[in-house]
Amino acid sequence: MLWDLFCRVIDNHGDLGVCWRLARDLAARGQQVRLWVDDAAALAWMAPERPDRRHGVEIRPWPEGDVEADPGDLVIEAFGCELPAFFVARMAARQPTPRWINLEYLSAEDYVERSHGLASPQFHGPGAGLTKHFFYPGFTPRTGGLLREPGLLDRIANFDGHAWLAARGWAPEEGERVVSLFAYANERLPALLAALAEQPTLVLACPGPLQPLIAARPNLRSIALPYLPQDDYDRLLWACDLNFVRGEDSFVRAQWASKPFVWHIYPQHDDAHHAKLEAFMNRSDLPQAWRAVWRGWNGMTALPASLTGLDEAVVHAPGWRAQLAAQPDLLTQLRGFLGVSS
Repeated sequence: MLWDLFCRVIDNHGDLGVCWRLARDLAARGQQVRLWVDDAAALAWMAPERPDRRHGVEIRPWPEGDVEADPGDLVIEAFGCELPAFFVARMAARQPTPRWINLEYLSAEDYVERSHGLASPQFHGPGAGLTKHFFYPGFTPRTGGLLREPGLLDRIANFDGHAWLAARGWAPEEGERVVSLFAYANERLPALLAALAEQPTLVLACPGPLQPLIAARPNLRSIALPYLPQDDYDRLLWACDLNFVRGEDSFVRAQWASKPFVWHIYPQHDDAHHAKLEAFMNRSDLPQAWRAVWRGWNGMTALPASLTGLDEAVVHAPGWRAQLAAQPDLLTQLRGFLGVSS
């Protein structure tokens, strides 16, 4: 089967991160994949291999005009990115017509269960006669699940985090805990660093607006990391004692890492992200004391002077992962929804 996966990079490369994981997973399971993207620059570090074909995925520039490309068997429109009109017209003319999926953003809110799998018949425009279906990732059996490639949990279980860090010169000193930091701009950074410095801590700071702002202080060391390929970023999460993540892709990968984490949700001007954050904390039954840290880091309340609830979060993480892992992964569910067995 040939899959066309369309992605527009809005900002921060998060959309591309999710689409790249899905494309890789499809190719690894024997599918042909074309990833259409309007800005593939981030793949230079996200997937540093052949520029035209990585992990068996063919990279195509976002088609701004007519190109000689017939639609594949299945077309995924990631995050409502709006397919080119000429391509939709070719989908309508193709026989049999392709299956058309709008892969939505991840949320724990109740509407996801109501909206997952709904059909949107196209009565007008270049796609008249086609039907688009909405596919929602999520955290419950009534959603599309989460991206999880085969064998992921076994790889995590057999991973030696200390050796991996040491091989890269990022090993902690005796008695230090290791914290990864990946975040948007955040005025709460000084308060967070003060809370982390209550005990010896090594902060591994990912590229981003906060990286140059981290200054050493008693009990606190920091290392500025380079951009990491997706596989190495995953290993970073597995190796750390606590992870601060942002957006959608790292948010999901932190849950598979089974370590305590704090999610910096993408901020919206009308504060709609607050409800989304609360929905996840409720859905995952996050410990109440740990929620205070999440709310503080996301600017909803004052950040606690101490990382209250961390011990409870350590206990909570494996159980939450086990609950998620009991559900079929997103690609397995998507293929089942589409009736694609091979």
